[in-house]
Amino acid sequence: MHELTLLETQKAIKFVKDLFQINLAHALKLHRVSAPIVLERGKGINDDLNGVEAPVTFMSNTNGLIGEVPQSLAKWKRMALFKYDIPLHEGIYADMNAIRKDEILSDIHSIYVDQWDWELHIKKSERNLETLKVVVKKIYEIIRFCQNEVNKKYEWYSIPLLPEEITFITSQELLDLYPDLSPKEREDAICKEKQAVFIIGVGAKLSNGEPHDLRAPDYDDWSLNGDIVVYNHTTESALELSSMGIRVDEDSLVTQLEITNKKNRLDLEFHKKIVNKELPYSIGGGIGQSRLCYFMLHKHHIGEVQTSIWPEDVLEKAAKKGLKLL
Repeated sequence: MHELTLLETQKAIKFVKDLFQINLAHALKLHRVSAPIVLERGKGINDDLNGVEAPVTFMSNTNGLIGEVPQSLAKWKRMALFKYDIPLHEGIYADMNAIRKDEILSDIHSIYVDQWDWELHIKKSERNLETLKVVVKKIYEIIRFCQNEVNKKYEWYSIPLLPEEITFITSQELLDLYPDLSPKEREDAICKEKQAVFIIGVGAKLSNGEPHDLRAPDYDDWSLNGDIVVYNHTTESALELSSMGIRVDEDSLVTQLEITNKKNRLDLEFHKKIVNKELPYSIGGGIGQSRLCYFMLHKHHIGEVQTSIWPEDVLEKAAKKGLKLL
């Protein structure tokens, strides 16, 4: 397989990103909007991810406002649907750039996150698994189409394509299938067999008393969300490309806040609007831009397709493998 130079990699990144976002916008009827790089603290709009990561904060020298760098735009997008008066069955997407200072660095994790954050306006009656699966299938078709186009462009014909169909499995079914494995090991096992899966139900506790993965209680409905995970032949392991889900309504929000002992959030602006039914019902998610490029360009480290900062030991390890981090 032809190894891309640094410059060729940059051109390939642009090819992947342009191709994917054009097709995503068309398939889901999404309008591009500008993404914020700072959010006001105390509104409940920033994403606290697993509930333990703290955002980067600062105070304005001119007016005393306290700002936060986004960790994702999961809740901001739902506010934006209302702000832009997005019609039913249309939506928005934005180029989101985030800083997650508490991220544990790895070959696929950086403190810098870039993703397409998207949100689609739906009816309350469409808050069901059928809607979730329809949207997942559309996004998966785009991923597979782009993978095929990239392989053709660079004549990587020996690299197997993802399967035509994505496999749906609940996190409980996955646990039942591999009861002695950790969540990551379960993902590796199912992806090695099926190549592409959507794991339904992330956040709620399973029969073993543990969730498949942690998820904040105030944007996704834990029974109607999940992750697109594929088998990465380059690294021979599972790779999450997207986290998405149908968003909480006024009932599931309260329930999930009660479960996590965070009912105090109901005093925040965003949460009040959900309870008062002031915001559109929606489905949304994030699709990792660097993750997608890392996967499709057959890289071994996320730093080969994004510019970030890395400790010296990571740089030395990469250099020994012949990897050029940006």
